[in-house]
Amino acid sequence: MEKLDPKTRLINALTGQPVDMAPAVSVTQTAIVELMEMTGAAWPEAHTNAEKMATLAVASHEQGGLEAVRYPFCLTVLAEAMGCEVNMGTNNRQPSVTDHPYKSGIDGLQAPENLAETGRVPIVLETAKIVREMVGEDIPIIAGMEGPVTLASDLASVKKFMKWSIKKPDDFEAILDFATDACIEYASLLLDSGVDMICVADPVASPDLMDPSTFDSILKSRLIRFADNIDCVKILHVCGNVEPILDMMADCKFEGLSIEEKVPDLKAAKETVKGRATLVGNISSPFVILAGTPDDVKENVRKALDGGIDVVAPGCGIAPNSPLENVKALVEGRDEYYL
Repeated sequence: MEKLDPKTRLINALTGQPVDMAPAVSVTQTAIVELMEMTGAAWPEAHTNAEKMATLAVASHEQGGLEAVRYPFCLTVLAEAMGCEVNMGTNNRQPSVTDHPYKSGIDGLQAPENLAETGRVPIVLETAKIVREMVGEDIPIIAGMEGPVTLASDLASVKKFMKWSIKKPDDFEAILDFATDACIEYASLLLDSGVDMICVADPVASPDLMDPSTFDSILKSRLIRFADNIDCVKILHVCGNVEPILDMMADCKFEGLSIEEKVPDLKAAKETVKGRATLVGNISSPFVILAGTPDDVKENVRKALDGGIDVVAPGCGIAPNSPLENVKALVEGRDEYYL
């Protein structure tokens, strides 16, 4: 098979079409301190400046070798625009939600009048245009965003959100619908800005936090509604060991499912989603990319490919203190696998 350009390779891999080799990308957070120092585009400023955001995002491709550009670097852009207070973090700590507009209840749920001009949203939209000018048409641009479950928990606070799931089911579903509508609107803006695909990270949907029966009966339908309304290749990332919900995730109409190394049997996972979704991952971010050696990364890439992974990628966001040589090893390990 002739060599594919990176965008075609990634789209084909995620949609189950033939590829010359598995793509090597990150669909989750990519920025590391080493690249911040190399480019002069550092957190927290790179969260609020489109030029710096683009420069840092592209560095993971140009210096790290990853075959896609993935941005922004947190899961708080939409949450902030919807009224959450956010701490912008440091050069090695991501922004985090610190206060929640609906922690007292769902009365007064109200979306911004113009989301495209609210908070950091216009900065993220502008970044896509800058990135495209920097990398051209053959490198895929992946926009990351919080999913509806995580956004709903940010709006209410995780504690209240979990409590409502049991004691106030109507409020629970109402804020989920409100969050899903916001996610659809934001994702549509991202597509209009020129990104190629969207990765929805929904860590609060994890079996570590929500019962799998709740995922099946309530959460899944919101993810399906999102997928039905967003016309591009989509990846769903849920943290933790998602084996108990993987079959349900495969019904959510996302082309790719991003999984961590915590999923115990990759071949079984591959069989579970067969024909409905492809698998992305599952190289350990904390134990291999952060704490391991390049040889450790390459060995884990080999195991992932042997297990049937469709897209080689970190299992979760790359830790900011990860060494650049280990990011490069992700691609080098993939290359060596096909020699």
